[in-house]
Amino acid sequence: MRDLNRIVRSLAFVLELLVLFMLQETPGLLPHVYGARPVLVLPAAAVIAMFEEETRAMAFGVAAGLFCDFGYSGVLGFHALVMGVLCFFISLLVRTFLQVNPVTAMLTGIVALGLAFGAQWLFFYYFHYSSPGYALRMHYLPKYLYTLIFVPLLYLLNRALAEALPGEELLP
Repeated sequence: MRDLNRIVRSLAFVLELLVLFMLQETPGLLPHVYGARPVLVLPAAAVIAMFEEETRAMAFGVAAGLFCDFGYSGVLGFHALVMGVLCFFISLLVRTFLQVNPVTAMLTGIVALGLAFGAQWLFFYYFHYSSPGYALRMHYLPKYLYTLIFVPLLYLLNRALAEALPGEELLP
């Protein structure tokens, strides 16, 4: 029964990532704030990593990163690599040092999304454009802050899903 729950739970997480990707890529569905749209799959992967073991968390991070790579139509694999590594370390930290709660989820989201957006800005803008500070201030910072709003909602959704379909026990 435990293996069946893990399979159903994994399918539910993949379906969640797919639905969030469709929501974020549908034009006009989510309002623009200072010209920025939220990236919903990145905080979803970070929160999913809090409830999964390291290898599975990394796989969900790679899947979310690939969705971002498909949506941004940039370098294929960049976000997959960044999110895979971030989700692996989020899962490792939660399993060894941290507790799964809303405060930890928000702090994890702040750091993980900051690292993901910072890496994207560093590799795509800092080395290639004459005024990367403008891109950081006017594009990445609003997108980062707008995306952070969804971390608590995604935490509540994934916590309910993890409690409904228990697998590896990470919940207190």
